[in-house]
Amino acid sequence: MFSWVNQIVISFNLCRKSLIKYSYLNKVLLCLIALATYGCVSNSANLNNNQPAIPSSASSFGLHDVTTFDVSVTNDTIHLLIGGKISANDKKISIRYLQSQDGGNTWSKPVTVANPAAIINNRGNDIQIANHGDYLLALWQNKGELPGMGPLVSAYSTDNGNTWIKGKNPAINDAGDQSHADIIADKSGVFYAVWLEDPEENGYQSLRYSHSRDHGKTWGKAQTIEDSTCSCCWNTLTLSPNNAINVYYRDMKPRDMALMRFTDNGVNWRRISTVGAFGWQFDGCPHVGGALSYADAEPNRLYSLSWTGIEGKSGLYVLASNDNGLHWSAPVILGKQALHGDLAVIKGKAVAVWDEMTNSGSDIFYAPSDDGGKSWSAATKLSTANGSATHPRLAATSKGLLALWTEKSGHQLNRLYWRTIQL
Repeated sequence: MFSWVNQIVISFNLCRKSLIKYSYLNKVLLCLIALATYGCVSNSANLNNNQPAIPSSASSFGLHDVTTFDVSVTNDTIHLLIGGKISANDKKISIRYLQSQDGGNTWSKPVTVANPAAIINNRGNDIQIANHGDYLLALWQNKGELPGMGPLVSAYSTDNGNTWIKGKNPAINDAGDQSHADIIADKSGVFYAVWLEDPEENGYQSLRYSHSRDHGKTWGKAQTIEDSTCSCCWNTLTLSPNNAINVYYRDMKPRDMALMRFTDNGVNWRRISTVGAFGWQFDGCPHVGGALSYADAEPNRLYSLSWTGIEGKSGLYVLASNDNGLHWSAPVILGKQALHGDLAVIKGKAVAVWDEMTNSGSDIFYAPSDDGGKSWSAATKLSTANGSATHPRLAATSKGLLALWTEKSGHQLNRLYWRTIQL
């Protein structure tokens, strides 16, 4: 049986999806049993829970709390999209945009993108930002008719984030549930979006795609590129050094991570591989996606993070490919209690960052590899509080590597934390 943390996370999310879809109600009882059965023991062998955390910076940037964020980088500018309530009594979310020109040491004055709005994004289903030069695109999910469900909403900026204009929904329609989106721009300035949706009302989510050639003002026809996927795991878009678009997502059967690539000059998507090939058979929602990053000077070298809940092998793994994702190295585990992570490659080193349950709560760790992912240095703790630190992200610039995450301790509210990683 896999670890108590993973079982509770999966059981909780299975309950949530069962209630939202008004089906599989018999599984709710199994969820409650799982919560009551599993104990609380951390068994991570690669962590030193007593090590002091690296000092970090924190802010809510004028928000009452921080419930969601995303980050993108271009030409050494870090673009930050952040969302949260403005006050304790506010039921709606405000979205703000900031940027840093010095690797995260200082940030610009926040600019309002949406304020306030019925936004339902949270960690694991975060708001999204992408950019090409001075053109920026933001994407989020609004509240719909049913709890926890709703359509996508976009906004775009043509002046490097100084002003924002409401855009079109890449899904075209506003019906049903359009969640777990990601967006990216290629080298020519075409923006791409993927998300989960069930337009045919089959009872399960499919992976959908659209693109915009005018920086988010209008969108092409939405397409289904995978008929059935896990209904509640985030999707990741990654641009290759050769300007190919990759989408990394959790498959339906088995519940392993899969890689798909945009080919034929935008005509077709082609499935490349199953990443990890754990063969995890599970009828539920783990709410854990993955991460994907190319080596900066090697266009065919690709790294990935893949979490699995398979019995006896549960945990977060890192894998490497030398042939652009066709084949993958043997999985190397980063932590049995690790869940959410991100990857980046900088100065020839691959760096992984993740959250993991420890004796003090949920903490953020990172580890580098300088031998192509074959081995990884001992994990270093980044978070500071004896509480809940979760869903870290990485932003790589010529100034270095910046880790960002949300964290709360005790009665404090969630704030955004960030720290430069010295390699």
